[in-house]
Amino acid sequence: MDRGDPARMTGAVRTALTIAGSDSGGGAGIQADLKTFAALGVHGASAITALTAQNTLGVGAIFAAPPAIVRAQIDAVVADFCVVAIKIGMLANAEIAEAVAEAIRLRDANLEVRREESAPRASSPPVGEDRGGGSRRTSTLASASNRLRGRRDPPPCPAPTGGAGTLLVTRSSAVNGTSTCDREGEGRPFVVYDPVLAATSGDALAGAGFLEAVRAKVLPRVDCLTPNLPEAAALLGAREAASEAAMIAQGQALLALGPGAVLMKGGHLAGEEAVDLLVTADGVRRFAAPKIASPNTHGTGCTLSSAIAAHVALGLPLAEAVAAAKAFVGAAIERGAAARLGHGPGPLVQLALVASAPARRQDRA
Repeated sequence: MDRGDPARMTGAVRTALTIAGSDSGGGAGIQADLKTFAALGVHGASAITALTAQNTLGVGAIFAAPPAIVRAQIDAVVADFCVVAIKIGMLANAEIAEAVAEAIRLRDANLEVRREESAPRASSPPVGEDRGGGSRRTSTLASASNRLRGRRDPPPCPAPTGGAGTLLVTRSSAVNGTSTCDREGEGRPFVVYDPVLAATSGDALAGAGFLEAVRAKVLPRVDCLTPNLPEAAALLGAREAASEAAMIAQGQALLALGPGAVLMKGGHLAGEEAVDLLVTADGVRRFAAPKIASPNTHGTGCTLSSAIAAHVALGLPLAEAVAAAKAFVGAAIERGAAARLGHGPGPLVQLALVASAPARRQDRA
C-alpha cells in the first residue's frame, strides 16, 4: 500500500472504526475522523452515536441514537472488516457509554475464548461443534445477525508495514513500542478515547450520569485517553490544571482509573507552544509544537485522536503515533488557516494535505 498517495491503495487496507457523533457542519465528530483516516491511508468505518444540528457558531440540537442501534453498527462493521484501531468520541449519554464499553468488553472476552479454543486438545471433538467443523463461539462484538455477517469469522488482518504476520495491537505492545502478531489473524483493536464533553463553541454534549458511566465502564477499556484540560478536570472533579506539573498529576490520577495511557493536551495553557504530555506507567513523555494562529480549529481534538488511532493501525507504537498525529494536526491547521468556512471557528482542512495528488498525477501524464 502506498501511504503517500491514498488514491493508489492496493491490496489489504487496514481499517479503523470511529464511534462518535455526527457534525452536520462537517468540522468535528465522524466527519473529521473519516477525513483524517482517508488522508492517512486507512479505511474508515463509523458507528454514529448521535446526530447533531451544528455549525461553526454552535450546537442547535442533539439526537442521541438508541444504544441498540449504536451496538448494531459496531457489530456490522467488525463482522466484515478487520478493525485494528477504534477511536471513540462523543458518547452522548450514560446508556450509550455503557453499550460501547460492553461491546469492547465482549470483544476482549471472545479473543480469550478463541485462544483457548485454538490450544491443542485431545482427539475427541469439542463440545458444541457445528456442522461446518468450527467450534461454537460466545456472544461477541462481531456477533451481528447472520444476514449482516455473511461469514462466520472476521477476515484475517493485513500485515503491518514492514512486519510479518498479522498485527495484534495490545495495550502493552503499543505503549511500550513493540508489536506482536496474532497467529489467528484477529487482534484486539487499540482503543483511543477522546472524551468529548463540550463543543468548541462551549455547548454541552453529554447528559446526566454520563461522567460516572465513563469512569466506571469506559476508561478501563481504553488504551489511550486524550482529554484536554477542561475534560480532564471534569473527569476527575477537580480544578483545571494550570501548569505542566499539574497536568502530570492529573494524568496520573486518570491513569489510575484504568486507561493504558493518558495524553494530557495542554493547548489551553498560556504560552507560545502547545504542550501535550503522554502519561504511562513507565513515565511521562513531553510533546511540544509552536502554536499556529488560525481561525479554523474546530475539530482539532477529534482529528488528533483519530490520527493517533490511524497511525497505531498502520503499525506505529503509541509514542510515535502521537508525534506523527501532532505533526498531521499542525500541518492541517497551517494549510487551512486562510480558508473561509462559516462565521465561527472553522474546521480543520485535513484533506488539504492530499488535495494536490490528482494534479501531480496529471502533471506526470
